[in-house]
Amino acid sequence: MVETFITHITPYGLDRKVFLYLPDDWQTSGKRYPVVYMFDGHNLFFDSTATYGTCWGLKEYLDAHPQAIVAAPECNHEGNRRLEEYCPYRSDWFDGINGTGKTYIGWLVREFKPWIDAHYPTLPDRLHTAIGGSSMGGLMSLYAVAAYNNVFSKAACLSPSVRLCMPALTADLQISLLRPDTRVYLSWGEHEANGQHQLAEYTDNALTVTRLLNEKGAAVYPYFQMEGRHCEADWRTQLDRCFRFLFGWE
Repeated sequence: MVETFITHITPYGLDRKVFLYLPDDWQTSGKRYPVVYMFDGHNLFFDSTATYGTCWGLKEYLDAHPQAIVAAPECNHEGNRRLEEYCPYRSDWFDGINGTGKTYIGWLVREFKPWIDAHYPTLPDRLHTAIGGSSMGGLMSLYAVAAYNNVFSKAACLSPSVRLCMPALTADLQISLLRPDTRVYLSWGEHEANGQHQLAEYTDNALTVTRLLNEKGAAVYPYFQMEGRHCEADWRTQLDRCFRFLFGWE
């Protein structure tokens, strides 16, 4: 089942809708569940709320594998605010992005996660806490698992927009302290790039990030999706591959 409610993002002074997936029997099962914190909640569960009319199909997947809670605030749809909130650095892309992603992740870790843990039957320890998203959300997930590795042991980074800030990101990855049980799923698609030169750049970025994470002891699943596009319809085809790697689900 998917519930929605409004949360308040204190540092921004903004209210935001949250999409929360719960196993149907969560109130009677007596179980406690891992939690995946995700970005762009409106794109995950329902075509009717997805920005481009097609969602990830995450509800159907989790209904067949009811082993986790997913807590996913909607993004900011005003102008370029999504780019700002979902970028942890200053970037020269798109005429300049004054990224406030570090502020957003700080709120998620210090306010939002404790609230979820207090109100639902979660397993709150880092081993059972993951973060995930695509595009800018994938970038944020990659940043978060490195910067807050004491909170997140797993990250799903689908088509992360690392090209916006590779120097700053790689600098942070080089000084990060990752525990050896860290797992990162990292994907990119063949048709996300505009031509072979750009595809080579995207591939080099993904493999550079993979190498840096491996050097820190993390287990990484780099997945190149043949004919993959930068869209929810193609990300949904990766769900089983991603969750099996992160959680070891059968």
